[in-house]
Amino acid sequence: MNNKRKSNLYALVECAILVALSFVLSLIKIFEMPFGGSVTLLSMLPVCVAALRNGPKWGLGAAFVYSITQAMVSGAAGWGLSVGVLITCYLLDYIVAFTVLGLCGFFCKKSALVQSISVVGVCILRFLCHYASGVTIWKSSAFDAGYTNPYLYSLLYNGAYMLPEAIFTAIGAFIIIKAFKSRKLL
Repeated sequence: MNNKRKSNLYALVECAILVALSFVLSLIKIFEMPFGGSVTLLSMLPVCVAALRNGPKWGLGAAFVYSITQAMVSGAAGWGLSVGVLITCYLLDYIVAFTVLGLCGFFCKKSALVQSISVVGVCILRFLCHYASGVTIWKSSAFDAGYTNPYLYSLLYNGAYMLPEAIFTAIGAFIIIKAFKSRKLL
């Protein structure tokens, strides 16, 4: 086996293991919101590490696979949504929201601080996907909850779980990245 194929095989296996780890960690919920969304035990971190170790191509691929696993276990198909709303929900709340985690791969050759900031950046992008979904798809929930402004409702609802999730992930990323950099693993 030539070096390129061997390198691709290692990247594929590593990304698969890290996606599986992210999936398992996503099942360990510290706090869960009533209409979806939760603070997990660093479930975004392994996918971000896959991207930082293997670059944007592998990172986006791993993040896309992770997004599909999240969509599959979400139960969204049973929520009674119309086809158009369901497709938009899957795209905004799952496919795009979790695939953006792979964008960390564009910073794979940077310093530990820049890589840690990139993790914060993708957490913000994920929040923006959920925020857009809340404003467009779930605005009726805002009115049901007594809010007259769907923008404020989406900000508060999605911020309630994404802010702690982003903070925990950023702290975990900084620790992991520093450890990996000191051992020349990243």
